[in-house]
Amino acid sequence: MAVSPAMTQALGQLRNAVAALEGAVARRGQHHPSIEILKKELSVMQDDRAQLALDLDAALAKSARLEAITTELDHRIERATSLVRDIMGDLGQRE
Repeated sequence: MAVSPAMTQALGQLRNAVAALEGAVARRGQHHPSIEILKKELSVMQDDRAQLALDLDAALAKSARLEAITTELDHRIERATSLVRDIMGDLGQRE
């Protein structure tokens, strides 16, 4: 059975179309990361986010402790200053 020129031409066009489609799929695969790569990147980002949340919580707790210490020190300095003024006042009255 002989293949007609039209059939040969159609087969050639089909081969060219399949080759073009394979090329397009290959190029697209190069430009788009696979699902597995995206899942790994998401996992890394989630781990980073969790670590950042822990670091933020620790920093906020430390900030609260420092604020409490600063407030306590401020009160102590105020009391000490008041005591020194009282003593200086007493010494001034004796003279």
